[in-house]
Amino acid sequence: MTHRARRFVKGSITWWLGGLLALVLIGAGVGGAAAWAPDRSVAELQAKYAPAPSQFVSVDGMSVHVRDEGPRDDPQPIVLLHGTSASLHTWEGWVSALKGQHRVIRFDLPGFGLTGPAPDHCYTTQCYVKFIRAMYDHFGLQHSVLGGNSLGGALAWEAALAMPGRVDKLILVDAAGYPMTAKSVPIGFRLAQIEWLKPVMSRLLPRGMVEASVRNVYGDPSKVTPELVDRYYDLTLRAGNRAALSERFKQSVWGADADQITHIQVPTLILWGEDDRLIPPEHAQQFKRDIQGSRLVMFKGLGHVPHEEDPVATVAAVKSFLGTN
Repeated sequence: MTHRARRFVKGSITWWLGGLLALVLIGAGVGGAAAWAPDRSVAELQAKYAPAPSQFVSVDGMSVHVRDEGPRDDPQPIVLLHGTSASLHTWEGWVSALKGQHRVIRFDLPGFGLTGPAPDHCYTTQCYVKFIRAMYDHFGLQHSVLGGNSLGGALAWEAALAMPGRVDKLILVDAAGYPMTAKSVPIGFRLAQIEWLKPVMSRLLPRGMVEASVRNVYGDPSKVTPELVDRYYDLTLRAGNRAALSERFKQSVWGADADQITHIQVPTLILWGEDDRLIPPEHAQQFKRDIQGSRLVMFKGLGHVPHEEDPVATVAAVKSFLGTN
């Protein structure tokens, strides 16, 4: 058998196994009323997930969910970007610790949270960086500390390169950037990449599947509370988000710009969970090698979202990096 044929067979088996697993999970979920999950409007979700200080701003044809907290005269605001299927809420612990001394701006990226899908359905890195630039323009930011987790981490360093002079420091939290070598991918991410399941997944979403996906990215799954699962579940149901997730995976090319990472010249803090199985710690070492003068802090027992799993320990490293007492 040729190499190409072996790859085809392996890909076909993976595809069918993924589809079979999806049907088993969905079939199990159909037994409960929670499996039937049509889209929810922003109006339905807003009371629970957008109380003050949330606001909605008009940028690039979208009503973007934003929280802007802390002293407005801060000359170097902190901007935080969440990861795939997350929302601005993931930074709550950090913001609570930082907003007394820093202006902190966070928002739901297109395709996620309450912001919802992009009008042009473009979820490439270039489109996201364009959106981030538009957000900077909206807030009049000429200097900033830019941080991000996972997808948000990749967008942070890409934006730093695209907007020289406007990003003074970088904080990369289990950031994407290199070709993927995941040891374990959340089931929700896997199903979102199966094209023929899209019509099914647009109406069915077993809550247990969302819980399994969230537990997968925690180093200690016992820290995953029912309230946390509810938030991820509810915001996934925001009208248009499930289709947007599928499109984002389709438009993603993991590691396409990895050779640009060595061009980053701003002070950079790299934070990583030692038990991250989605983007393993080896990638943290790659960032450390490629970004001259960068600082790396590893966190034992934490997974892919260490800022959410243990905000106290992780924000302490951020305060040290920023020189905040």
